[in-house]
Amino acid sequence: MITKQKGTYDIYGDLAKKRAYVNEVLDALCEKYNYGYIETPVFEASELFHRGVGESTDMVQKETYDFIDRGDRSITLRPEGTAGVVRWFIENKLYGNLTDPVKVYYNMKMYRYERPQSGRNREFTQWGFECFGSDDVMSDAEVISLAYNAYRLLGLDNITIKINSLGDTESRNNYREALIKYFKPKIKDLCEDCQNRLEKNPLRILDCKVDAENEIIKNAPKTLDYLNEASLERFNKLKELLDLMDINYVVDTNLVRGLDYYNHVVFEVVLDDSYALGGGGRYNGLVETLGGPSVPGVGFAMGYDRTILAMEEHNVNIPINDSIDVYLLYVSETEKETAAYLTQDLRMNGFITETDMMGKSLKGQFKSVDRFNSKYLIVLNDEKLADNKITIKDNKTKEEEDININDLVDYLDMHM
Repeated sequence: MITKQKGTYDIYGDLAKKRAYVNEVLDALCEKYNYGYIETPVFEASELFHRGVGESTDMVQKETYDFIDRGDRSITLRPEGTAGVVRWFIENKLYGNLTDPVKVYYNMKMYRYERPQSGRNREFTQWGFECFGSDDVMSDAEVISLAYNAYRLLGLDNITIKINSLGDTESRNNYREALIKYFKPKIKDLCEDCQNRLEKNPLRILDCKVDAENEIIKNAPKTLDYLNEASLERFNKLKELLDLMDINYVVDTNLVRGLDYYNHVVFEVVLDDSYALGGGGRYNGLVETLGGPSVPGVGFAMGYDRTILAMEEHNVNIPINDSIDVYLLYVSETEKETAAYLTQDLRMNGFITETDMMGKSLKGQFKSVDRFNSKYLIVLNDEKLADNKITIKDNKTKEEEDININDLVDYLDMHM
């Protein structure tokens, strides 16, 4: 028997309906913020992610699905959304004559080779959004508010935004040197990954999962102490805007995020003060890194599967339609023909409709009515059909009546 690959899963039944509901909420919210939908290819040139995400990140070093295709090209399955969206932005020259920000959101499958665990798989869905063209702190506040409101609309109330600032290039470089100086004499007391990160990307040491509680990391220099005047002023202005927008946030000076391209604000959405659901930040140099001009950008990505898991664990009421509108029952071949065209007509008029396709007896069809939790059932009878009549029954009140077959759609419109 062929089975699905480790770290992947099938989406069907109630899970599919829950995801459809979440999609509906997120789509509607993005429309209010004037973000348009984008979908990028599931595979791209490996260079895109190696340059964009960063050679020193765990994602590129340990987690990407890389392969050589039949044209001898190095290809990588999409591990995150931002780099592909930036490639699209550059390739379509959307940076020309920017008079307003370019704002897009995505909802796509991603692939990372990591140990599968609850809410984290090798194939997973990521919802996120990107804003290009504005370096105003107002755009930072907008993406944070969009992320914050998404979770609240999904019914997760105990949400906190953790924020930090890496500052501009000067500030980040100063902080990087301070970290190297601090960690160098202590690095042997940290894990092997941290030792490898010291020269390549010392900020990643602060994001270590193995040594997160180690006093060496807890006592490391703080990013805010190395911000220059302009970067500190920008960060303070962001906090003022978040206060005005009534967004629940805390400053976490150990928050650096796991990707190389961030500068200025970085943030995470945290549930119950401990469960990270998603994160993002500003990446003013990424467009240029990937071959475009210098265009500022800021964005966010949600762990979609972890979010649905959190909604279930917090008993959020996720509306699931487990019923149909109409079930048509028949016995004879001529009644079956009527069921065929009536089913088509009802579906095209917006009603969820079923009829038998398994050759069941009338008794078996009545059992299907119950299994589908049908609101109405229609019994087709040749004698009544000769007079253009059908019998319709309200499955809740058990009331039934004969109506003209041509009045069926109007009848359902009035009673549904």
